[in-house]
Formats: sequence, C-alpha cells, structure tokens
Amino acid sequence: MTTKFTADVVHKLLGVREAQQAPAALMKIVMDQQKRNELFKQFLDVSTDVSHDWFSEYFMSVQADRKDKKQDFTPESISKLVNMLVGSNDSSEYYEVAAGTGSMMIQRWQQDRLKHKPWDYLPSMYFYHLEELGDSTLPFLIFNCAIRGMNATIVHGDSLTRAARQVYFIQNDEDDYLHFSTVNVMP
Repeated sequence: MTTKFTADVVHKLLGVREAQQAPAALMKIVMDQQKRNELFKQFLDVSTDVSHDWFSEYFMSVQADRKDKKQDFTPESISKLVNMLVGSNDSSEYYEVAAGTGSMMIQRWQQDRLKHKPWDYLPSMYFYHLEELGDSTLPFLIFNCAIRGMNATIVHGDSLTRAARQVYFIQNDEDDYLHFSTVNVMP
C-alpha cells in the first residue's frame, strides 16, 4: 500500500500551515543540501515508491491555477501510456516543455531504469532536459529530479519566447542510483 501525499502530509513535512507557503518553503529547502537531504529521507520514510509523482494529486488539489493559467496535470496512466508510445527508442536524452511537477519525466525515468539490471544502471546513462514556467511548480520539479538521483537541466522560463529566469543543473555526483543529486544554480 502506497501512502498518499495529501496536503496535510506534504505541509507537515515542509513545515508549513497553508498551501501558498509550500512552494517558497520547498524552494528554500531544495537549495540547501543538508536540509534537502533531510527532507528526502523524511519523504522516503513515508513512501519508498519513487516510480510515480508524489505531488500530482497534491498539486492539483491545492496548488494548480486552473482558472487563470489553465493548469492541468497529466494523470499517471496517461504519462505511462505516452512514455510507452514515444519513449521506446534508445535515446539517452529526454526533453520536455511545461514539465510541471515532473509526472511525465518520472515515468520516462522509470522506463529508462527498468531497461537495466539494478547493478548495471548508472544515472549518467541518461540526461533529462526540462522546462517549466510556473514559479509554484518549479520547486516540486527540482525536488522530484534530485530525490531520484537524476542528471538534468531545468530551465525556469517561457518555452515559447525562450526567455529564461534561471537554469538549474541537477547532478548525481556519485553516479550511483542510491544517492541523491545535488542542485546547482547556473550563472
């Protein structure tokens, strides 16, 4: 049985009382390696199943701006299906605009990992290029990449105009799938 990351569970882990406080609190945590790794361990104490996006349901219920920004999040079943259809090639790179919290990317990462035996898989075999405009979504995307020990770039900006606010480089320094990634802010 997988524990659901309800608003109450997520807010307790992040140390916030209200949903609007969560993105800023999470961003502050993911930018501090010690606090980030402590939070990762707390999340893994709740659930070790990293094969899906823990935040999809949470974000849809309390964070999404469906009225003004028309934000919707891809259901896990659609993410799996799309990745089975288009992710069957042998490419070691993945590119996604409007990545949200990372649901589609997580399914691709899971598919990539399952191509290998656990002792043969190395995070350096794959690289994920992600773009996201939403300020409130970005910390969750960074979290999802780093806790899974991925190597990725995350461009915080507009995919249509190509205006970028910030670029983050997520790197698994140990090249070991059992290690968390570091989060680097690119100049």
